[in-house]
Amino acid sequence: MMPRETTRKRGKGRPAENGVGRDVVLATARRLLQSMPPARVTISLIAREAGIDPALVRYYFGDRSNLLLAVVDDMLGDIPRDRPDNGGAATMLRKRVQQVHQFSLSAKHMRRLMVDELAESKSAEVQSRLRDINAQAVEAYRSLLALDGGKSLRQVNPLFLYLMVVGIFDFFVSSEPMVHNAAPDGTKIDELSAEFEDFVADILLNGLRKR
Repeated sequence: MMPRETTRKRGKGRPAENGVGRDVVLATARRLLQSMPPARVTISLIAREAGIDPALVRYYFGDRSNLLLAVVDDMLGDIPRDRPDNGGAATMLRKRVQQVHQFSLSAKHMRRLMVDELAESKSAEVQSRLRDINAQAVEAYRSLLALDGGKSLRQVNPLFLYLMVVGIFDFFVSSEPMVHNAAPDGTKIDELSAEFEDFVADILLNGLRKR
């Protein structure tokens, strides 16, 4: 008599071989968050869209706040890092404005995700990571101003620069219906968006330049 083959029992939610991986769950959540308000993106919805059991989502990420934080980190990872170049601080600042604008376009509901969802999380780990994200962003502006050393740009509070640039583009993108309604009839939103980016960069640089 042949011995009976036994299979190792999986823990609850643990993926079997050739199962859906963590990256697929993350990509599904990111896709949903780019088109829907964060409050509507639940673990059940993500699991349904990925064709898996909700327990698998929890296996990979623990809870919803950790999954949302992973999506934010994944999105931020797409932003090119600033590198000093021959153009100096003014050129780098213009590039930063462009990056923030493009990021806002690709993450339409980022403010809701960061403020309405993650900032309210009770997880110490999530709160710590949020502080790191904001601190790194402010430090990038601080480094940019330090690179100039007061030669051509006024030395201002880098926190204010960060809040201003993020706030301007977040409003423009998240309030697109209102922006479209305020613009002249026939205005193409893509063209208006590009013009607005140039406008913000010019206003910012002219406001910072020493007189």
